[in-house]
Amino acid sequence: MAARIPSLRTSGLILAMALLAGGAALYAQIEGGDRGAAPVDSSGDFEVGGISVDVAAKDADTARINGWRLAQRKGWTLLSQRLTGRPSQLADGTLDSIVTGVVIENEQIGPTRYIAKLGVLFNRARAGEILGVATQFTRSAPMLVIPVMWSGGAGQVFERATPWQQAWARYRTGNSLIDYVRPVGTGADPLLLNVGQTERRGRGWWRTILNQYGANDVLMPEVRLNRLWPNGPIQAAFFAYHGPDRQLLTSFTLRVENSDGLPALLDEGVARLDRAYQDALQGGLLRTDALLSPPPTPEATPTVEPAMPIEDLPVASATDASGGTAVAIQFDTPSAASVTSGEAAIRSVPGVSSATTISLALGGVSVMRVTYSGDVAVLRTSLESRGWSVQGSGATLRIRRGAAAPASPTSTPAPTPTPTATSSPRGG
Repeated sequence: MAARIPSLRTSGLILAMALLAGGAALYAQIEGGDRGAAPVDSSGDFEVGGISVDVAAKDADTARINGWRLAQRKGWTLLSQRLTGRPSQLADGTLDSIVTGVVIENEQIGPTRYIAKLGVLFNRARAGEILGVATQFTRSAPMLVIPVMWSGGAGQVFERATPWQQAWARYRTGNSLIDYVRPVGTGADPLLLNVGQTERRGRGWWRTILNQYGANDVLMPEVRLNRLWPNGPIQAAFFAYHGPDRQLLTSFTLRVENSDGLPALLDEGVARLDRAYQDALQGGLLRTDALLSPPPTPEATPTVEPAMPIEDLPVASATDASGGTAVAIQFDTPSAASVTSGEAAIRSVPGVSSATTISLALGGVSVMRVTYSGDVAVLRTSLESRGWSVQGSGATLRIRRGAAAPASPTSTPAPTPTPTATSSPRGG
């Protein structure tokens, strides 16, 4: 049976459907709804976690509030012990003013009982002031974080919301020495930050991406999940990579017995990787590649111009707007450093309020405009007393360092004949 050739109208319909399908695929790549996990908290609050409470009361709400207050008291005791070496206590009213949040790690609420494991966040500035400890610390340069998760043989970053990205979004980075730049995962993030980009080495495109996110370097924390059987144990291998060359800083393996423990497993992995990155920073291993920085803007090469004759120097006015006398001073400038040193030397003269080079001639003679509160003759005397040789008159002077003024040309006198002794004849 012969194959039928579709008509032009049918071919056009097929082409239009293909274009629509391609457009839908592109739209799906950048506008997916199942993607994006905004960081929970990037503040520098002090955090005390793992506080267990077990409180009974007349009703569930009262038991829960009393449990939170008990967690605040226990958290402050632990925080003061950690920062000062000795536990302390505060009134509930004071604790309410410095506690910025309560983190619920796990809770069980009954009719008259509240059992939970909580974390407490304390305002860093106020807590440090009460305990008398320093709260400022130096952080690293901004580091872009690209969390890569491998599961089932496929790698993902921001193509969809992954448990690994959510773990990094949950982690509180305010107390870390690393200044993390954590993308949300929406917009153009899936197109710019993907598994393929983490394996590229070209610095040019990396510079563009880092500039887009306001970062100086890149960190690529990676996890590889291995599920032994459905809903069974999970083994996770963690790797801390740094820079476009994927410098491996550390690696380790964790395990949980079922899928319910995966969030806790990943949270522990994030905390360990953060400590590894901090240790690398303190050990000098997080050095930013110089090729990731934009090339410096070339400086303009100064043009050497011939010095103007003293008699042709422009002097707008003998009196400056501030009331001082404006003087044009010529001085030798064999190098750029001599310009700065010459201006500094003139400014050190008493009575000089400003000295600015208005005509630069490297390798020749430049001109500076000097404002002097006094008579030019006094300025001339002051310069000579400081070792300068001064020429010129009026509001235009020429100075030289360590050179005597040349003698004015004079006519050579005729040689004086040496008198010759003669004897007079003796009289008889």
